[in-house]
Amino acid sequence: MARFGGRLATGLCEVTSDPAVLDTAGFWAVAYDFEGRLTCARFADVRPAPAPPATGGWLGPHPDAWRSSLDRAGYTAGVRTIRERIAAGEVYQANLCRVLSAPLPDPARTDVDALTGLLAHGNPAPYAGTIRLPGHGVELATASPELYLRRRGRTVSSGPIKGTGRTEADLLEKDHAENVMIVDLVRNDLGRVCETGSVTVPDLCAVEKHPGLVHLVSTVEGTLREGAGWAGLLAATFPPGSVTGAPKSSALQIIDELETAPRGPYCGAVGWVDADRGEAELAVGIRTFWIDRATGGPVLRFGTGAGITWGSDPEREWDETELKAARLVAIASGSTTH
Repeated sequence: MARFGGRLATGLCEVTSDPAVLDTAGFWAVAYDFEGRLTCARFADVRPAPAPPATGGWLGPHPDAWRSSLDRAGYTAGVRTIRERIAAGEVYQANLCRVLSAPLPDPARTDVDALTGLLAHGNPAPYAGTIRLPGHGVELATASPELYLRRRGRTVSSGPIKGTGRTEADLLEKDHAENVMIVDLVRNDLGRVCETGSVTVPDLCAVEKHPGLVHLVSTVEGTLREGAGWAGLLAATFPPGSVTGAPKSSALQIIDELETAPRGPYCGAVGWVDADRGEAELAVGIRTFWIDRATGGPVLRFGTGAGITWGSDPEREWDETELKAARLVAIASGSTTH
C-alpha cells in the first residue's frame, strides 16, 4: 500500500525500477534511494482517505536505543574537513549527514503505516506519506517538508530548503547564502530538461514554519521541453541539490568519503506520480523513517544532516542535526505525542 496527499493506494499491480513507466498510465508510488535504487509501484485502487489513526500496530524503539553512524566528534571533524575543502576551492557547499538506528523491540508491531499515523498527529508535514512494500524491501514513513519535484503537465517545480533554526531570529546570513547557492544549482539542473528561458524563481528565501523549527524555502519552476519524460527529468536533477551541495559532483565525492553509512531512502525521493492526469509530487526524503530487515531483527533508521559552508561552525551544525531529529525520533519512540 501507499498513502500520499489524503489518498490511499491499494491493489498492487506491478513493481519496476524503470522510470519510463511513469510516463505511461496509472497511479505510481515512487521511492528513490539516495544511492540510486528506484522502486516504482503501480496500484489499481486509489481513494480518498484520512491519515491513519495511531494504533497498537506500532511499538517504537526505546528512546535510549538510538545510535548514530557519526558521533559528535566524528561529525564535527567532518564539518572541519569540508571547510578545508572549501578553502581549497574544491566545493562551495556540501551536505553532511548521519543515520540514526535503533532495533524495533516487537517484530509483530512494526506496521510503518501505524508510524505514519503517529507522525501525522505529532508532526504534520506537507509531503507526509507511506510506502509499504515489504516483499520489495521498501517500508518507509515520511514527514518531509521539502518538495523535490512537482509536475502539472509540462510545468515542473522544486522547493529547495536551506536554512534551519528554532525561530526566524536564529536564521543567519550564512543560511540565506546557502539557500541562494542551492537555488542556482536547482535552476541549472532543471535547465537541462526545460525550455530555454523558462526556468524562473517565483519565491526566494521565504520563511516557512514547521513543528519545532523554521526553514528558508525557495521555489524554482520551469517548462519541460517537448519529449522530455521522467527518465530525463530524474537523470537531470537527482539526487536533489539541497541534500548534496554545490558543485554537485564534488559534493557527492566528499559525501562518499566522509559518511560512514548509506543514506538509503533518506535524501532520496519519495512520493507519487499520476500518469493518467500528468501530475506528480515527489518529496525530498528528509524527516523519513525506514525499516531495515536485511540484517536480522527489524531496525528502524532515520537520517539527519546539515549543509556545510565556509561560514559553518562545527558545533552549531551538529546542533542543527539534533534539532531536526529530536521531535521525530521522540514521536517514533513513543516518548511524545505532541
